[in-house]
Amino acid sequence: MELTYNPRSLSARPTVERLFRALILCLALLATAANAQLTIEITGAGGNQIPIAVVPFAGESALTPGISDVIEADLARSGRFRTLYTGPQNLNDTSAIDYAPWRAKNADALVAGGVYPVGGGRFEARFRLYDVPKQAQLGALAFTLTAAQARPTGHRIADFVYEKLTGERGVFSTRIAYVVKNGSRYQLQIADADGANAQAALTSLEPIMSPAWSPDGTRLAYVSFENKKPVVYVHSLATGRRVAVANFRGSNSAPAWSPDGRTLAVVLSREGGSQLFLMRADGSSVHRLLSSSAIDTEPFFAPDGKSIYFTSDRGGSPQIYRVPAEGGPVERVTFEGSYNVTPRPSPDGKFLAFVRRNEGRFQVAVMDLASRQVLVLTDTARDESPSFAPNGRMLLYATQVGGRGVLAAVSSDGSVRQRLSVPAGDVREPAWGPFLN
Repeated sequence: MELTYNPRSLSARPTVERLFRALILCLALLATAANAQLTIEITGAGGNQIPIAVVPFAGESALTPGISDVIEADLARSGRFRTLYTGPQNLNDTSAIDYAPWRAKNADALVAGGVYPVGGGRFEARFRLYDVPKQAQLGALAFTLTAAQARPTGHRIADFVYEKLTGERGVFSTRIAYVVKNGSRYQLQIADADGANAQAALTSLEPIMSPAWSPDGTRLAYVSFENKKPVVYVHSLATGRRVAVANFRGSNSAPAWSPDGRTLAVVLSREGGSQLFLMRADGSSVHRLLSSSAIDTEPFFAPDGKSIYFTSDRGGSPQIYRVPAEGGPVERVTFEGSYNVTPRPSPDGKFLAFVRRNEGRFQVAVMDLASRQVLVLTDTARDESPSFAPNGRMLLYATQVGGRGVLAAVSSDGSVRQRLSVPAGDVREPAWGPFLN
């Protein structure tokens, strides 16, 4: 998140120095966060849900959590499914299915499977997916796993089921990044999409901001204040190696990856003001994208890599613009309202999410780029940092509830809502990672 147009800022066009004094102040006011997993509360479910029965897998008591529990929770959380209570069943992946009792439960789909030890502390999880009205098998898979891999295996099965029944790729196996303030420490954490399995990628006594996933999901770019000024780092999640790719005079902030992972867009003040620059992902070949007297910030590449969305006050108030990635004429994108910031195009490039100020409330909205119609998705008042799921179905964002920071998620049509929080703590700066191959 670039703080130039943060809802907590004091004016539409403050100086860079004032921006970062405000940044440090607002982060210092965050309450202490517990070092714990995110918990998810479903606050609204979508309509037209697919009724599905996920039978407890035979033999899964050897694993914690049970694979069927993970599958059922994933599907229910998506808002696309209504999970049915099945109770104990004598079914596994080889059972002959009597469809009559499942039709009586009004189930459209059924998942049944089993977990079998194969030696060496490993297991094989097998399952089948059935279309109940058609009395037909829709697919089957098998996975070899250790006990520690029960949760990711459940996510992979849920992704398979989701795609077979909706035609869209599931995102249950993806990851999210976010920042937690824990006492005087800041942590950049990586977790599964359901908030479980959280791991700290970086711990610092200084603020961490703006995590951005590389397209292949192996690296994070972010801003750290550990050197008493904002510096952009690229961090390899596999090795832990970090490289300061933007450490110029003044501020270095708001990194955004190109779709091919070769280029970073960043905001630098090394030439005065707040301006957009492009560089290679290793920090070389730095060049300025735009020349203006305005504050240009919060860049984000379009999915095709041909253009970059950004926030600017060049028209007198914070609005969203677009410029060719190679440079060229700037096009204004938002016109309705006096405050529209933090552009995030959907993965298919058809929609644009952003934060809009509406009667003093800062809310996540989405624009259909073809029709320019805008839909406000949230009913909270201090929203920031929207981030699309890689299938475009959900948006993750930060907000405040009860005076503390939480993450929340909303479907792109506003019908499904969730809240993710650390008990008694504050979380900020969410970024939803890409599909993992």
